[in-house]
Amino acid sequence: MRANPVQPAAPDADRPADVKDGGGVPAHVAIIMDGNGRWAKARGLPRTAGHKRGADAVKRVVKCAGNMGISYLTLFGFSSENWSRPETEVRDLMGLLRVYLENELAELTEGGVRLAVIGDRTRFPAETVKLIEGAEARTAANTKMQLTIALSYGGRQEIVAAAKAIAAEGLPPEQITEDSFAARLFTAGTPDPDLLIRTSGEQRISNFLLWQLAYSELVFTETLWPDFGQAELEAAIATYQSRERRYGAVTS
Repeated sequence: MRANPVQPAAPDADRPADVKDGGGVPAHVAIIMDGNGRWAKARGLPRTAGHKRGADAVKRVVKCAGNMGISYLTLFGFSSENWSRPETEVRDLMGLLRVYLENELAELTEGGVRLAVIGDRTRFPAETVKLIEGAEARTAANTKMQLTIALSYGGRQEIVAAAKAIAAEGLPPEQITEDSFAARLFTAGTPDPDLLIRTSGEQRISNFLLWQLAYSELVFTETLWPDFGQAELEAAIATYQSRERRYGAVTS
């Protein structure tokens, strides 16, 4: 997967005219997809209905991101803490994941999208792991955009795993740098997000990409994830474009 670098998307006839080209479009957008349960509750529906509509939002946003020229899109799909949810809900979520992996590969390939899954795969059923590995292999040659889905993922868990890898390798202290540490994260080879979007009005990062978000711009929207689409993505990018990124510089 790392052997094929993602190429910046070429100008596309479907790309919205009011989204800037070049440096105006973030190369890497990460999204915390929140609000499926509240969307369903507000309509008197079971949480499963919210998750199904959330899966539809994933398909919309992946297509929109590709049209806008975003090279990397990372979605927080299922946290390591989510395993504590009711068994029926976890089972439904796993079922939606399997459906996505089985049904969307052709469209991902047509759109030049390479799929990567990060997180602890040991907790998934063997059948699900096989589907994940197969999807990654079948999209490995695609270079327009990388779609990373964080599943059974936790930012602290990722940092601990990287520290364990360094310890196991016996790396001398003088060789432990930010670059060498980042090379042992689940996201090794992927640039840090320029923009993080969280839906549903919550304003926290919830153990997501703790290392990688150090200098990302954060945008929070009241929109629940099942209602998120092109207009909301454009609005978040417009907010990003309006900001001056200083990377820790002190200004008066």
